[in-house]
Amino acid sequence: MAYYSVLEVTPTTDTWQADYVPVSNRIVEKHGGKYVARTVNHERIEGSGTEPALRIILWWPSKEAAIAFMNDPEYLPHLKARTEGSISDHVLIEAKDDLA
Repeated sequence: MAYYSVLEVTPTTDTWQADYVPVSNRIVEKHGGKYVARTVNHERIEGSGTEPALRIILWWPSKEAAIAFMNDPEYLPHLKARTEGSISDHVLIEAKDDLA
């Protein structure tokens, strides 16, 4: 079953960004993931709250692939840099309709 990662990221420093993007791109691909959206162009149309600077949606072929990406030893220092240098939320969503 496919899964989606949905991230909201607001950088608090820029020291991690230059190294993060090329490495994470490669490791996402290594684990079979694909970026669906990675953009600063978004708007809230319902609800309230703080707007993140960046929203990201990734597609994964399975939950195991998403978890393998997050636990990849090559990715871990970049994950640490991102989480220490930003306000980030990451939700993993199963690609199914429970209400169908």
